[in-house]
Amino acid sequence: MFDDLSLNLVRFLLGLGLGSAFGFVARRGRFCTLGAIEDSVYANDTRRLRSWLLAIAVAVVGVHLLEAHGELDLTKSIYTGSRLELGALILGGLIFGFGMALNGTCGMGTLRQIGGGDLRAVLTFLVMGVTAMMTMRGLTGIARVAVTDPLAVDLGNTATQRLPLLAGFTGQGATIAAIAIGLVIAVYAFAHREFRATPRFAITGLLIGLIVVGGWWATGIVGYDSFDTRRIESFTFVGPLGETLLYGMLSTALSLDFPIGAVLGFVFGAFVAAISDGTFRWQIPASAAEFRRRVAGAFMMGFGGITALGCTIGQGVTGVSTLSVGSIIAIVSIVAGARLGLYWVVERGPRTARSSVLATSIPATAGAPRMNRVSCTEP
Repeated sequence: MFDDLSLNLVRFLLGLGLGSAFGFVARRGRFCTLGAIEDSVYANDTRRLRSWLLAIAVAVVGVHLLEAHGELDLTKSIYTGSRLELGALILGGLIFGFGMALNGTCGMGTLRQIGGGDLRAVLTFLVMGVTAMMTMRGLTGIARVAVTDPLAVDLGNTATQRLPLLAGFTGQGATIAAIAIGLVIAVYAFAHREFRATPRFAITGLLIGLIVVGGWWATGIVGYDSFDTRRIESFTFVGPLGETLLYGMLSTALSLDFPIGAVLGFVFGAFVAAISDGTFRWQIPASAAEFRRRVAGAFMMGFGGITALGCTIGQGVTGVSTLSVGSIIAIVSIVAGARLGLYWVVERGPRTARSSVLATSIPATAGAPRMNRVSCTEP
């Protein structure tokens, strides 16, 4: 099917297809990490959080099966090397999480909102994408390297960040241990009665986990080129936003590849979902205060996401699927930063100040108060 295409175009087309599926599923399933944290903290509702955990569980099992039986080489990814970017993962994660709370969603949520007609998310996309490129190759990148490089830990030439290998498992034993970890996470997700009673969230987590596995298959097996220096990858939504902007400006000097296809496909899939379920509507910032908050949050996400080597999807699902210690540190830092950001936006200061910048609310559940919210609110 792909015999006449260059491998970068193969990866682009697979990214486009898988990204479309991701965007459709994420919008229909209300998959939002910040929303999941808000629901858990303010409404005592962990269903969306468990959907995220189920996606991780499926991705862990699928990726390690691909490694064992599909010739996937995870040492070619950014997550498993012998250099643990400890300071970058913690600092970048905290900054990304705080920015996510200020902005109201993460990079993935930004694309989902664009697909639904939210012009506020276009602003986030532009600021986040430009900041990501600046942090990779520009002025803010100088600050990133200066601050975080001294805090990196060299694990040695033969070391790894992967939990099963660190625990002493090798070969088939490492695969079995990894699958066991994934199954334990899945069992924990399904242990909640309300989650089991809401198939929408379970199906969403299952499908997103499979789509992330599909991303690894696309770049690490079908589209893998042993002579290419590009690392294998799956879905992440910080750097690819910048790559998509850069390709739009300098297409003759760049090549299409998986990340650009994933971004374009995700927006298309979210658009189809919004049109088909009647939730598409044009939206603009409600006030100058919201505009400022979104710009600040997008800048922090662009800087923090590149520093932490990923976002709630790039580290939180794709990275954790490799069972990398670095990815686990990054996602814990992102969640901590998001919780601090939610406190800053939702809880601190007088109620009148909070309600002036927050437009919607979290429905109250049994025993939980009605609270203002900042995250995505698609039906």
